[in-house]
Amino acid sequence: MEAREIPISALAPLRISQVENAAAGTGVTVLLCPDGMRAGLDVRGGGPASRESQLLSPLMAAQQIHAVVLGGGSAFGLNAAGGVMQYLEEKGIGYDVGVTKVPLVAQADLFDLTVGDTFVRPDAAMGYEAARLALEAPNYRDGNFGAGCGATVGKLRGMACCMKSGIGSCALELGGLKVGAVVAVNALGDIFDPDTGQQVAGLLSEDRTRLDSTSEAMRESVRPMENRFTGNTTLAVIATNAYFEKTALCKIAGMGHDGFARAIRPVHTTADGDSIFALSVGDVRADQDLVGTLAAEVIAKAILRAVMSAESAYGYPSASEIAAR
Repeated sequence: MEAREIPISALAPLRISQVENAAAGTGVTVLLCPDGMRAGLDVRGGGPASRESQLLSPLMAAQQIHAVVLGGGSAFGLNAAGGVMQYLEEKGIGYDVGVTKVPLVAQADLFDLTVGDTFVRPDAAMGYEAARLALEAPNYRDGNFGAGCGATVGKLRGMACCMKSGIGSCALELGGLKVGAVVAVNALGDIFDPDTGQQVAGLLSEDRTRLDSTSEAMRESVRPMENRFTGNTTLAVIATNAYFEKTALCKIAGMGHDGFARAIRPVHTTADGDSIFALSVGDVRADQDLVGTLAAEVIAKAILRAVMSAESAYGYPSASEIAAR
């Protein structure tokens, strides 16, 4: 049976919105389900910035959350979740505690402080607006939007030799089963087409005219680097209409990292905070390993789409610009 591609918006009732400050080079992407969704998380990078991630452990009591936020601003940007919570509380969405409803909102951020304005980060106002749009007018787009606004790749030699990236998506349907992914690509490493193995973005040569290899550049010296440029982290959300509880979703998120490995090299370094959420938003019965396999596939394709949809900005060339030279 052959899977067919569908838009990421087909993963209803999941609703996705984005808000960005293009001048400052930062933004947020909110994935929201008003009635709650089961969720798992797998973190492989060495430097994550996150909020409420422990909620997604199978050992925690909460069985559902209401939103996932992907943001820029590193740890500073974690304030955006507060705005999402405020909006959801106003709409009566959340876990009923008698006196109010407490929305459960998990967030993970990437580091974009060296792009645009260092001191403008996602805040509660930006999170509030993104949550409002998610319910009233979902506006997801691939490219320089939301959490991908300030995303870059190929930063082993610092920002002078990196390229512009963005956020990308891909979703597949197979016999009524739907699996999709949204990925904000902000990696230390290079980006490869998972089908051809060709490098399409990443580290630039010293004269910024052609692609170089991060893996090869790392081999120039075996000595430890004192500062392996900490401005990284790739964030992904897998969504499926299949029914799974948290334990299975954590495993599916872990399998999704195979998609990272197919499209990013090197990946999961100490300078990255690579994190994958997995969301169950339906009740279709499906094989867990099949969903995990499809998750890796859509993640790899979403990573490629993120860099190919990105436009040159902030002095950093896009993959399409480099290919046209």
